[in-house]
Amino acid sequence: MKSSKVFASVAVALSLAVAPVLMSAPAQAVGCLSGGAAGAVAGHYAHHHAVLGAIGGCIAGHHMHKVQMQNRARAKATPSPTMTPEPTPSTNSSGT
Repeated sequence: MKSSKVFASVAVALSLAVAPVLMSAPAQAVGCLSGGAAGAVAGHYAHHHAVLGAIGGCIAGHHMHKVQMQNRARAKATPSPTMTPEPTPSTNSSGT
């Protein structure tokens, strides 16, 4: 067997074995798309820096979404105050 075929088969086997390890995690682009679009428009009007604006908008949008989700989780975790009826002032029927 030629050394090039051995090398190719080892390379294919190695790449198939390592592929699951190198697979990236799913992207969490919530907030990044809308922030990036807004940042790109703002950057375009700020002396043609659309790419920098999109990067900054993506970072800011993702952060704002993260803060919003933390606030929602905190609101769900905080028990709402129960409405207890206040006692009505009692009237003294003895007349004193």
